[in-house]
Amino acid sequence: MSLPRSDRPVGQPAEYPNRLRLGTLAPMRWLAGFTSLCWLALAAAPARAAWLDRTEAIMGTRVYVQLWAEDPDKGNAAIAAVMEEMRRIDALMSHYKPDSQLSRINQRAALEPVQVDPELFDLIKLSTHFSEITLGAFDITYASVGYLYNYPLHVHPTEQQIQAALPAVNWRNLQFDAVHHTIRFGHPGMRIDLGGIAKGYAVDRGVAILKARGIQHALVTAGGDSRLLGDHLGRPWLVSIAHPDEPHNPDKVVTRIPLSDSAVSTSGDYERYFDEDGVRYHHIIDPHTGHSANKVRSATIIGPTATQTDGLSKTAFVLGPEKTLEIINRMPDFDAVFVTPSGRMLYSNGLRPPKPRPAGAPPAPGTSSPASSTH
Repeated sequence: MSLPRSDRPVGQPAEYPNRLRLGTLAPMRWLAGFTSLCWLALAAAPARAAWLDRTEAIMGTRVYVQLWAEDPDKGNAAIAAVMEEMRRIDALMSHYKPDSQLSRINQRAALEPVQVDPELFDLIKLSTHFSEITLGAFDITYASVGYLYNYPLHVHPTEQQIQAALPAVNWRNLQFDAVHHTIRFGHPGMRIDLGGIAKGYAVDRGVAILKARGIQHALVTAGGDSRLLGDHLGRPWLVSIAHPDEPHNPDKVVTRIPLSDSAVSTSGDYERYFDEDGVRYHHIIDPHTGHSANKVRSATIIGPTATQTDGLSKTAFVLGPEKTLEIINRMPDFDAVFVTPSGRMLYSNGLRPPKPRPAGAPPAPGTSSPASSTH
């Protein structure tokens, strides 16, 4: 993501008294008096408004916050609060942490109902909503097979291992008790992983914290999930979609989109992966096959919240871009950009560029022909 920086306003210098009778002071007393006046002026000067930012490694990814603060001290405190909230969510929802509530679900839910905090219960329940609207393409129980992959070590399961684990992948086997906030697995061998929705949720929580602290212009990012609060001081934020072949090259992007007060999530086959014998094994698993999904190389979803865009951004990898566009085009306030394996770009209706007019075609209604236009 490439973001423009607005011109930073320069604070007005403090005004010193313009009628100081310094000539009657002895040299050392004059210096002491001048120093005292300087300290008083500095103490009285208002803090300068500025853009502030910070990057930390949380939730196994890069977390970045940028905001406009009228008071830098309050702005830095707001950023610190967002980072702390990210760490709290990670401690609750990470499957890498053995003492997290999500790990406790994976350890016990096949044997008995596991009670969890309402926050975690609600997010897991919400994930089944995205499973339903994406025809099962998004499914947090993919982890029943997904845990067999180790991307840093270039490990992938055999076909026999996949087929043995695949029956446990089915979001409909999640059993919820809304009264007691318990979750139980309806099939042995089930596991869940919130990596496809928790970062978006954490981003939304970060924005909620900033709003509560009076911040009106900000960006919160966790990995490929971002939320834009307000605009960039009178102009939109400029969001760049990375090219799948060179995702870390800021000069090579597939498109740039101006956005304000929106969320955007991009998923790609270049995030966690390894190549072996001409096959790319990456972290977006098709719940129906247990293999890495490959119907697109990159998928970007734009919508109101990062929880929503995060939950939808893997769909095209499984269903394919055309079928996913049918879903997105039926959803108000959502748009999408997909890059296919051949490099073709597909847009949802709200982002689709206008088709060029055929040569000699009459002007569109409401426009003037070159001969009648005024200058």
